[in-house]
Amino acid sequence: MKNRTGPGVVARLLRTAIALSVAVPGLAFADYEWNFQPPVSSMAVQIVGLHAYIFWICVAIFVGVFGVMFYALYRHRKSVGHQAVQFHENTLVEIVWTIIPFLILLFMAYPATKTVLAMHDTSAPDMTIKVTGYQWKWGYDYLQEGFGFYSNLATPLAQIENREPKGEHYLLEVDNPLVVPINAKVRVLVTAGDVIHSWWMPSFGVKQDAIPGFVRDTWFRADKVGIYRGQCAELCGKEHGFMPIVVEVKSKEDYAKWVDEHKSKLAAAADDPNKTWSLNDLVARGHTIFDGNCAACHQTTGAGNPALGAPALVGDKVVLGPKEHQIDVVLNGQNNGKMPPWKHLSDVDVAAVISYTRNSWGNKADQNVVQPAEVKTARK
Repeated sequence: MKNRTGPGVVARLLRTAIALSVAVPGLAFADYEWNFQPPVSSMAVQIVGLHAYIFWICVAIFVGVFGVMFYALYRHRKSVGHQAVQFHENTLVEIVWTIIPFLILLFMAYPATKTVLAMHDTSAPDMTIKVTGYQWKWGYDYLQEGFGFYSNLATPLAQIENREPKGEHYLLEVDNPLVVPINAKVRVLVTAGDVIHSWWMPSFGVKQDAIPGFVRDTWFRADKVGIYRGQCAELCGKEHGFMPIVVEVKSKEDYAKWVDEHKSKLAAAADDPNKTWSLNDLVARGHTIFDGNCAACHQTTGAGNPALGAPALVGDKVVLGPKEHQIDVVLNGQNNGKMPPWKHLSDVDVAAVISYTRNSWGNKADQNVVQPAEVKTARK
């Protein structure tokens, strides 16, 4: 009988296995984006370059180690008459396998250290923005410009509940994006107002944890005009997946126009906390504030959520009790953080949302109107 296990058969099988290993993953990932987002900052370019550099070193190590191993197994197999040789304490081999890994680590550590140091070099920024993570939105404060705003998820609820087709940027769209100028070094101060979040913009090569009580900093310099998207990268609660990050990079001229327009809108919409509001106006505004903030736990019907420790607001003793106590609860929170503080809301917004709860779902409190001036006094 003819021997079918000779070197030619083994070689053909090896070539077939290599071809399949190359072709099958290519077919599997033909329509799947598995690589990094295209880098648009010098830092991101450096990170992607470092990744490729380390990757190919690992490939070379893999090919070298397993190539020698498989060659030795094949050339010194028992079927061709080779016998195992016993040897110990080869000084040359021990020196070689100590020096080579050391050199490999050295060639990997040097560029990695340069990249890490560059990531933390926040000196000489052109502008500074404070980023604050909340459950579940982002707050942006332009420290030099003197204004700030909140950035909330803009994906319609109908898409989330599968009543409408998903949009192109499903769960990656916001009402107010962060806007920055091109080619400006932006220092980002990152913190959180409740639990740990993480501000992550892959295209900029930026990922910084936002920790309550601490201010961490990072930076980026965008090299291309456009809109770029990221997400909170730290599991922060039940709506962790609903706090995307959108950064719009504008030309310097368009950015200056945006700043002027934004300041004008803020000046026009500025609320006077000493103004006396009508009940109807407060309730109408409070409805919007409640649905965008409080309804995450208490639900839009005021029914509450026992799983989150959020009581029903319908007939609640705090809502129907003295308004001074409810103001204190909304501003400072209670129950060891189960009810978070809402000090970041304006005096008008706090007064509006409290007035809304005291006049909705059948509630009719004796002190049914809370004015912004009362909230302003309670903050002191």
